[in-house]
Amino acid sequence: MNTAPSSHQYRTVERLVAGVQTSDGAGVRLTRVLTQNLQRRLDPFLMLDAFRNENPDDYIGGFPDHPHRGFETVTYMIAGRMRHHDSVGNEGLLGPGGAQWMTTGSGLIHSELPEQEEGLMEGFQLWLNLPASQKMVAPSYRDIPPAAIPEFTDENGVVVRVIAGASHGVDGAVHRPDTEPLYLDVHLPAGTRFEQPIAVGHNAFTYTYRGSVSIAGTTVADRNMAVLSNNGAAAVCIEAVEDARVLIVAGQPLNEPIAQYGPFVMNTGEQIQQAMRDYQAGKFEATAVQSL
Repeated sequence: MNTAPSSHQYRTVERLVAGVQTSDGAGVRLTRVLTQNLQRRLDPFLMLDAFRNENPDDYIGGFPDHPHRGFETVTYMIAGRMRHHDSVGNEGLLGPGGAQWMTTGSGLIHSELPEQEEGLMEGFQLWLNLPASQKMVAPSYRDIPPAAIPEFTDENGVVVRVIAGASHGVDGAVHRPDTEPLYLDVHLPAGTRFEQPIAVGHNAFTYTYRGSVSIAGTTVADRNMAVLSNNGAAAVCIEAVEDARVLIVAGQPLNEPIAQYGPFVMNTGEQIQQAMRDYQAGKFEATAVQSL
């Protein structure tokens, strides 16, 4: 697979997405940036939620016990502390700069609750689909503390944290088969630029969460997603209009049917019905866990 960047052609911005203001869990205010109507376009990614709340009333309830089946969740924290518990015995504390990667597989029940009563709570949760052949694997869970996320600084002072995939010869904390996800957190000083190879054929987007950047002549402001075109280019070039921070996300599409009902993502309606029956029968609490 050729992932070398072209010096003359980069991916352009197909559309900008500001997302939908909503709440989830026990009243946590967030922006649902990648919504269901974008799932086919951004396959294998199913959802991206962004939250940035300084008022504890907007996050204090957290996300009490709820089930999942059929996909992976990636939680990445910028500020604040969240405690994870699940029905197969995992527990972890997610703090600033850390990540948690959970494969829900055949099903589990988990909670994510804040361990703070004041201050900023900021971060992201990304849902990544599993191929049909892997949807019923045993659940797995991994805490990734900040020090375990590789990062590098280029000659222009751009700092890149490599959560998944690889960037400029630096392997990320996580590599996944089938979907081959790339997940970068890029910090750009004003006036700098950063080029990232992206495999031709992979779907990709960026999310600006500080400042403003320009991608192929399109300004992408704070709290905006840029869906990147599949124009045959093998790289994206991001230029910082001001000091900025941007997520770059890309992956290999699965090109399989998507059937979603709330926290269950399968391939058919019958599989969704089975997930609901299994959950109601208590089967999500008796699943063996594997390491990721």
